[in-house]
Amino acid sequence: MELLRNVVVLLHIVGFAITFGGWAAEALAQRFRTTRAMDYGLLLSLLTGLALAAPWPAGIELNYPKIGIKLVILIVLGGLLGMGSARQKRTGEPIPRAMFWTIGVLSFAAAAIAVVW
Repeated sequence: MELLRNVVVLLHIVGFAITFGGWAAEALAQRFRTTRAMDYGLLLSLLTGLALAAPWPAGIELNYPKIGIKLVILIVLGGLLGMGSARQKRTGEPIPRAMFWTIGVLSFAAAAIAVVW
C-alpha cells in the first residue's frame, strides 16, 4: 500500500512539473500564452492531490490546513488557466502579463507549500 501511495505522490509531482514546465517554456520564449500541457498538468495534480487527501494507508495523519490551502491555489490556478485559454481562443492574442506571471507564481507556491510545510 505504501508503494501505491508513493506512486501517487510521484504522479502529483509530475503534474506540477508539467504545469510549471509549460509555464516556464512559454516565459522563456516570451509568448505569454497558456498551453494544453498546463491544463493537463493541473488536472493530474488535482486528481492525484484528491487521492492523497484520502487517509490511506490506515494510520497516516493528514495536514488539513495544508490540503485546503493547496486546493484553493489549485482552484484559482484552474480559473486563471481557463480564462487565459478562453481569451486566447477568442482574441488570438497572448494573455495579460499579470495573469501569466500569477499563473507561474501560484504554480510555484503550490510546490513550495508541499515541500516546505
